[in-house]
Amino acid sequence: MTDGTYGTQRKAAARNRVAIIEAAHELFAQNPLVPLSEVAKRAGVGAGTLYRHFPTREDLILGAYQHDIERLTATADDVLARHSSAKAAFVEWFETLSAYIRIKHGLGDALHSAAAQELISASWAPVTAAVKKLVDACVAEGAIAPGHDPADVIMLMSFLWRVANNDEGAAQGRRLIAAVFDGLQSPPKPA
Repeated sequence: MTDGTYGTQRKAAARNRVAIIEAAHELFAQNPLVPLSEVAKRAGVGAGTLYRHFPTREDLILGAYQHDIERLTATADDVLARHSSAKAAFVEWFETLSAYIRIKHGLGDALHSAAAQELISASWAPVTAAVKKLVDACVAEGAIAPGHDPADVIMLMSFLWRVANNDEGAAQGRRLIAAVFDGLQSPPKPA
């Protein structure tokens, strides 16, 4: 095997992995119990290729979750740049996070393993860093009082992944976000 052939194969393998993860993300959002054969079909790969990258269903679920969180945490700057207000960027970013987490909750036991908990714990720092950017922008804009801890804001916003995934839930989420911003306009109280 030549170096060129090996490099081409590695690129194809990387493309296949991304295609599988993207297909899994879409299909898990629709049905957490979707057969893996359907994921392979949507990704345009054979079952053997899927299982070479993700030997178990849990491996695929964790791979999709990790990919989603990495992608989301990298978007904080883009979301801020796209909106005329930091508050609007904050809301969009948290609505996207809540959609990912709703999918995660639908995946049930697969995300309660030791490997999943390790992955979820590892995602805390990058998510907190992204939220810090959003909070800092909101403070600079005057939408949030200074001094709020980004980890506290994540916990406060966690209601979003508990609202119903329908129009009524979206309306309830918007009402609750408005209440959150009302509260965040006051400085945090000392513990």
